[in-house]
Amino acid sequence: MQVPHPWNLSSEAAIALQHELAQHIILEDQVGEVRYIAGVDMAIHEEHNMAQAAVVLLSFPDLEIVERHIYEEPIQMPYVPGLLSFREAPSVLGAIRKLRQKPDLVMVDGQGIAHPRRIGIGAHLGLWLNIPTIGCAKSLLVGHYDKEALDEEAGSWVPLIYKKEVIGAMVRTRTRVNPMIISPGHLISLETSIRYVLACSKGYRLPEPTRLADKLSKDKTWVEPEASEQPTLWS
Repeated sequence: MQVPHPWNLSSEAAIALQHELAQHIILEDQVGEVRYIAGVDMAIHEEHNMAQAAVVLLSFPDLEIVERHIYEEPIQMPYVPGLLSFREAPSVLGAIRKLRQKPDLVMVDGQGIAHPRRIGIGAHLGLWLNIPTIGCAKSLLVGHYDKEALDEEAGSWVPLIYKKEVIGAMVRTRTRVNPMIISPGHLISLETSIRYVLACSKGYRLPEPTRLADKLSKDKTWVEPEASEQPTLWS
């Protein structure tokens, strides 16, 4: 399902759209064979009013870099809590469209359904792309969890609860380091999301796809390779 819509909306219109789109989120596994995983992140350069999004495509399960791309465009919307996708998703989509190889799964630096209206940027992108997505956030937006039940060892996790519903998990991706907030975005379950995040962890707090995308998004020296004449899968 693709849901094209304008991105530069009023807060009221954006919230109404989130309520509508959230009804279409699928939290059942529709993940086929996973050979390629993309990680996406972005950085805001306020001094130039520009958004710089990065995508890194890795092979799976060996996690070797296959493609890296950056896409820049002017910021279309101010920062509003809970409406991050309307500010960041346009440039992230621009980066993803540069990929030659379609990813089987996308890990997004941000929330999946661990969001007040169950549609963070990870879920929003999943709907737009119709690809399984996982939200991999570094900070908690909503919800609570049992801190005492979360073991210090990597691989441990506990449910994240909001309004008596499980909306994600606090996942320890590195021993004795703050957990990541993992939530399904679209076309994937929580349990499968956790499994792939842990499979992509290489001793850092961030899973490798979003760790590399985070690093690339902040690289001001990166020179994008010249595009070939072959159209991308996202044309």
